[in-house]
Amino acid sequence: MKLSSFADYAVVLMSAAARHCGGVRMNATTLSAETGIPLPTAQKLVSRLSAAGLLESSRGTGGGVRLSRPPATITLADVVEAVEGPIAMTACSEQGAHDCNLEQDCRIRPHMNVANNAIREALANVTIASLTREMA
Repeated sequence: MKLSSFADYAVVLMSAAARHCGGVRMNATTLSAETGIPLPTAQKLVSRLSAAGLLESSRGTGGGVRLSRPPATITLADVVEAVEGPIAMTACSEQGAHDCNLEQDCRIRPHMNVANNAIREALANVTIASLTREMA
């Protein structure tokens, strides 16, 4: 299992925003320059993360974006779900209709929530604040 590049970039962008927490507001151009994320991607991420309530933005002089809450309260699960939707290891873990031919008689499906919940919990236990600390 691997995060998409988009989700990976979202984590990088949020970590950069967290390093400036309490300081100046950032914008997509500044975040792009600081992180190396291409500007069009940074703009899309800022938009999605703002829509999800993880970033707050303001217009005008001194405007830009900043974290909407302390980085210790924003988790990897929050960020991944903001850009990718609900965390689901398999299609049958998602709500709604599925296109799996095995779904009707599948004996594994009822158990997939255990694995799915374990992965979501692991991501929920890592905060953006912890990603900004220097490694020893």
